[in-house]
Amino acid sequence: MAQRSPSQLNLLLGVDKPVGCTSHDVVARLRRLLSERRVGHAGTLDPAASGVMVVGVGQATRLLGSITLDSKSYVAAISFGCETNTDDAEGEVTRSAPVPRQLLDRDVAGETVSCLVGTHMQVPPAFSAISVGGVRSYKRARAGEDVELPAREIEVISAVLLDVAAEGDGCVWTVAFTVSKGTYIRALARDLGRSLGSAAHLSALRRTTSGSVSLGECIALDDASPDLARERALDPVRVLGLPAVAIGEAALADVLCGRRLSPALLRERPELLQPGSRMCLVANDELRAIAQFDGRAVVMKEVFPQGIGGVRL
Repeated sequence: MAQRSPSQLNLLLGVDKPVGCTSHDVVARLRRLLSERRVGHAGTLDPAASGVMVVGVGQATRLLGSITLDSKSYVAAISFGCETNTDDAEGEVTRSAPVPRQLLDRDVAGETVSCLVGTHMQVPPAFSAISVGGVRSYKRARAGEDVELPAREIEVISAVLLDVAAEGDGCVWTVAFTVSKGTYIRALARDLGRSLGSAAHLSALRRTTSGSVSLGECIALDDASPDLARERALDPVRVLGLPAVAIGEAALADVLCGRRLSPALLRERPELLQPGSRMCLVANDELRAIAQFDGRAVVMKEVFPQGIGGVRL
């Protein structure tokens, strides 16, 4: 079996995904632009949406399962007047309804939007990546199956009305949302229309933050290159949200062999001397391991032989 050659780039990168391509398309394009086979992403973004995507390159692909990205922020355009089978502008119209004139009243719209803040039980769109019996829901929906997904709890952390505009016989609300992981803005739009005695769908969406990563940290997909990726690499410690512990060359040699480290390593970080505490071990501005204190020693959970760049302590 041929041995995989070491990656030349090992880092996390923020990419501003353009409208019209899938998250898989972004990964395929980056593989070519960066000349790296190992590229993956954390958090899918619909083809009709744009904005923040967190991408792992090389060894950093191993971090993607550990990145929680617990909250995300968006600017959404919600169009009233009809629903679609996908709950966005890409789908076929399934229901039309009159738009009450009061929905053009900015005060009414603002108050309605602010009332969305809180926890809700949300039924995800049938056209979603949720697995049903081992098959993606959107594949079943495209095949003409009736897909019924169970409701799940989500949280709208903040919701702020930005604009109200007339559009034909309907109207469009532009809203800034911050929501918990797993929240579908398409479903928020659908349910908002129904709650107001009308119908609605999501007509545009831009993700402005994903976890701690903002649009200002992202590069344009077309600009991606190895040099720019190194220059604009995200700090993996900050993205993971774990404390950092600097180690010297002797400790690094032990880390690369997977050896346990003495708790003396944490003498200046007593808050980490709690069983179960997780941390990033950093050397020479690179993430070299994710470790955990087990009550007796610092134990390696993930070791990165090549080191993941971008660390800024």
